[in-house]
Amino acid sequence: MLKEFVMKKHYKFAESAVDWKEAIRMSCEPLELDGTVDAGYKEALVHCVEEYGPYIVIMPKVAMPHSQEGAKGVHKTAISFMKLDKPVSFEPGNPEMDAQLFFTLASCNSSEHLNNMSRLSEMLMNEELIEQLLEAESEEDLLRLQKEYLG
Repeated sequence: MLKEFVMKKHYKFAESAVDWKEAIRMSCEPLELDGTVDAGYKEALVHCVEEYGPYIVIMPKVAMPHSQEGAKGVHKTAISFMKLDKPVSFEPGNPEMDAQLFFTLASCNSSEHLNNMSRLSEMLMNEELIEQLLEAESEEDLLRLQKEYLG
């Protein structure tokens, strides 16, 4: 999966974001660049968190921005990866709700989406890999981690 992020250029490394809204918008940029999603998709993601709360923080340091399948502005099914050097807070005062790693989902094909979710879930269960991703700084790091942890 990490190799796919590199091959499709669906990754971004950044020092920081002003807040969680900017972080979500930034995490969509790789998907916008190749037409996977329209520019409006990131606003839909921000709106979902505003409406439903920070449900996208799936574990400490990890967020999975997504909307419902077939959301407006989604043209392909894909995942992008973004790593921030400095975490953003989705719930001030609660470090469990800070995120540095963003796996942003776009879905218009349910079987591809379920396959992506399954592979992503498997990857996220590896705590050592998560720690290594928090240190990653380049596409070379992603490729090394792919080889080391995912075969």
